[in-house]
Amino acid sequence: MGTHNARTWVQGLTRQLRQAALLMVAVALTMSCAAAAPAWAALPEGNAVKDPSAILRNALPIEAPDLQQLQRRLEATSDDLRAKRWSALVSTSKRSQSLLSSKRDAMLAAVPADQRAEAAQWLDELGPQLTALEASSESEQRDAFLEARRAALTTIGQLEELQVETFPFTIPAEFDALPRLLGRATVKLETSKGPLTAVIDGYNAPITGGAFVDLVERGFYDGLPFIRAEDFYVLQTGDPKGPDEGYVDPRSKQIRTVPLEIRIKGDAAPIYNLTFEDVGRFKAEAVLPFATYGTLGWAHSDERLDDGSSQFFFFLYEPELTPAGLNLVDGRYAAFGYVVDGMDVLEELTVDDTIIKARVIDGANNLQPHA
Repeated sequence: MGTHNARTWVQGLTRQLRQAALLMVAVALTMSCAAAAPAWAALPEGNAVKDPSAILRNALPIEAPDLQQLQRRLEATSDDLRAKRWSALVSTSKRSQSLLSSKRDAMLAAVPADQRAEAAQWLDELGPQLTALEASSESEQRDAFLEARRAALTTIGQLEELQVETFPFTIPAEFDALPRLLGRATVKLETSKGPLTAVIDGYNAPITGGAFVDLVERGFYDGLPFIRAEDFYVLQTGDPKGPDEGYVDPRSKQIRTVPLEIRIKGDAAPIYNLTFEDVGRFKAEAVLPFATYGTLGWAHSDERLDDGSSQFFFFLYEPELTPAGLNLVDGRYAAFGYVVDGMDVLEELTVDDTIIKARVIDGANNLQPHA
């Protein structure tokens, strides 16, 4: 793509992110002049989830009340941990063990029959992990508690993934020619500063995730530079070498474009080529929000929502400037995955860096070239 076009794509996104920062200043000024705090009414109810692993767990298309109750109970321990309420953490650990003991058979029965042997192994691991959680609470060891919780939540995530039986919705026929990711994939990006690992969520962004994973499999991103780095905003790449403005399909000889694809919480399927404003749902929450450092987003121009082809960006979440639940990126751009390892590397990347090689390390079998 030409330098001008690449810069235009990123500047459009950067302008919107700067508007989000100005919006936060306006909200803060409103609050400072008011006796109460009604200015925060625009925020979604509850605290935004900012942990990428938790977002991915919550985004799975499953109904697993017992397992999800256990998951949320462990995730909710952060406040008690910060306040050093160790007796409350001991109580939570014991109640979690009791829940596992009483609901283990039900948790296992909720898994498809062909996956139950593996699920039983994960459940066997979960018990000792919860025991370790209780022990670290009783001894008031913060680091040990965090490690035990991380291990337990990872195991719960594995169990929840086993419960996904079928793809949750039908992709519109108008996109039949596009690749789709019918599940999840893990991609490793080797950069000039070190490796990044990201999980791509095809359950909620199958066309966007499919386009990205397809290009990774083709080696499209290998050797490409980062074309723009904005502190606290975005780090963008995917601009192909030469005059082309995106990925050229070798069959059609045309640039392959990807529609804007966003799934709203509570909806059966994503909306396509429409923003939250377009559908009049200004307070909607995306299943895959721009709520954490290292969210992967698909770029498009200011002029159209469906002209993104190969460029993507890492959202550099900054709580004061781009808060979860109150930014101008959700509902206007498609998030399709999250960096889960290599945050320290992401913090160091600039326009002087490149993607040396990108490869799919898990879930490549979930990619289909077309309908």
